[in-house]
Amino acid sequence: MFYICLFRLILWLTMPKEEAVDLAVVESNLKGKTLLVYWYLLRSPEFKAGVREIQRSLGFSSPSVAVHHLNKLQDLGLVRKTGTGDYVLVQEVKVGILRFFTRLGRFLVPRYLFYSVFFTTMLIMYVLFYAQTLCIHNLFALIFVSLSSLILWIETFRLIKEKPF
Repeated sequence: MFYICLFRLILWLTMPKEEAVDLAVVESNLKGKTLLVYWYLLRSPEFKAGVREIQRSLGFSSPSVAVHHLNKLQDLGLVRKTGTGDYVLVQEVKVGILRFFTRLGRFLVPRYLFYSVFFTTMLIMYVLFYAQTLCIHNLFALIFVSLSSLILWIETFRLIKEKPF
């Protein structure tokens, strides 16, 4: 049994792997309208869309602009074209501003949102249960959690304003 597992491991290690996407190349090419098209595909249901749909949704002047950016994404290995003419997202990468977002279903939310909600909930719970006496320890805890919550909410809203779509 051990030799069979070892043989399978060696076989798996020696098999040719698919080419990995070079993140530096993707980051240098995934900017501007190409990033908008990629963001649209990330948010679309089933991670696919047609050329006309992308052109209309993003306000491009012609379908050829959408095709140009979809071809750039295809050359990067992030999307592929189906037989019906739709473009399907093949791989999700976290480069540039996308590093600060997390997927919740088809929604992309800033990562800081989770920390903001956590610290705000901690602040509310502390005020409700422990802040009846204003000793120096409670004052420091209230200041620390309040400032942390405020900073995280500011960062969350800053990311929401910077998102490309």
